[in-house]
Amino acid sequence: MLLYRSVFGPGEAEEIINRSRFIAHVSPVSNDVEAREFISVVKEKYKDATHNVPAFVVGKKQELQWASDDGEPQGTSGPPILKLITDSDLTDMVVVVTRYFGGVKLGTGGLVRAYSSVAEKAIENAGVCTVNSVVKLKCRIDYSFLEKIKSMEKDVSFSTGSIEYTDKVTIELIGDAENAGDLRKMLADVTSGRGEILDSTEGVQRIRV
Repeated sequence: MLLYRSVFGPGEAEEIINRSRFIAHVSPVSNDVEAREFISVVKEKYKDATHNVPAFVVGKKQELQWASDDGEPQGTSGPPILKLITDSDLTDMVVVVTRYFGGVKLGTGGLVRAYSSVAEKAIENAGVCTVNSVVKLKCRIDYSFLEKIKSMEKDVSFSTGSIEYTDKVTIELIGDAENAGDLRKMLADVTSGRGEILDSTEGVQRIRV
C-alpha cells in the first residue's frame, strides 16, 4: 500500500549563476529532529558561505513544513524550495541550498529561480521513490519449491529478499501489507502446505519511481 512519496537517498547538485555558487544537499528523513540535524551538519560544513537556506517537509500528509530564507530577501529562497517539495507531492525530506555570493545581485525573481533550480536538480539526483507498507515473511521451504516461488513474483506481486541455503532454503518474501493473505496462500499452495513461516513483520519499502 502506498504511504507517500519521498526521495530515495541523499542527493547533491551545484550551479554557478551570475557568479554566485549554489550547492544543494537533499536527504530523506523520518522526523523534524533528523531534518534539523542534517541542516546543522550542512551549515557547519559551509559555515563560510553567504547563506545556507533550509527547508523540510515531514509527515505522511506533509503535516509539518518549515523553511527559512537565512538572510536572503523574504520569500525568495526557503519558501520557493518548500513549494517545490510540496508541489512535487514529496515528504519526509530536507533540502539545504548553500550560496556563495559572487558580487552580482540576482533580484527577487532571479533568486527564486536560482534556489528552485538547484534544489530541483538535487532532488532529481537523489531520486524520487514511493514508500510502501509491506509485509515480510521469513519462510523455510524445500529446495524443490524455490524456482516455482520465484516464478510467481509477477503473478502475486511480491519480491524476494534475503535467501539462505542450508539443509533447506530460508527465503524472505516481501509483499503489499494489504495482500498478506494472498502471499500466505501462495506459499501454502506452492508447497502443498509444507512451507514454514518462521517470522512475519510489517515495515516499509522504498521503490524508485
